Amino acid sequence: MTVLITAASRHGSTIEIAQAIGRVLQERGLAVDVREAATVTMVDAYEAVVLGSAVYMGAWLKAARGLAESEATALAQRPVWLFSSGPIGDPPRPDEQPVDVAAMIEETKAREHRIFAGRLDRHRLNLREKTIALALRAPLGDFRDWAAIEAWAATIADTLQPLGDRSAEPAGQP
Repeated sequence: MTVLITAASRHGSTIEIAQAIGRVLQERGLAVDVREAATVTMVDAYEAVVLGSAVYMGAWLKAARGLAESEATALAQRPVWLFSSGPIGDPPRPDEQPVDVAAMIEETKAREHRIFAGRLDRHRLNLREKTIALALRAPLGDFRDWAAIEAWAATIADTLQPLGDRSAEPAGQP
């Protein structure tokens, strides 16, 4: 089974989440290809897809949204999971779904959509982003929950493991 893990990331935080998901799936014996969404034009070569995006102003980035739209038919024919990255703070805010995700879930027949907290690093922001963050009093820091990300990736791996393939389990396990 070959799995595409792809994400659109403005400052690298979301692609780091995609890489973590890829590591977990690979450790579980799946062939993984982690790529930036802007570099993916087709998903036909993959048996499953995990697609994510950073969320800005309540919406997914254009590269991820465009991939979901252009490949919706192909995505709907294979197992697909979606994730969003962006809420910050403790507790992470905003806590609502991005405005464009419901339609993407329906079009791609995604099995699930998860929202993960993101990272806000002042040194990676451009002047406009710094101004907005200051005006909104957005908290700086890395709010990503790596344990939650890895646990979600493990559930995806478990779902994708071929039925009846118990070769990786210790002897005596059911």
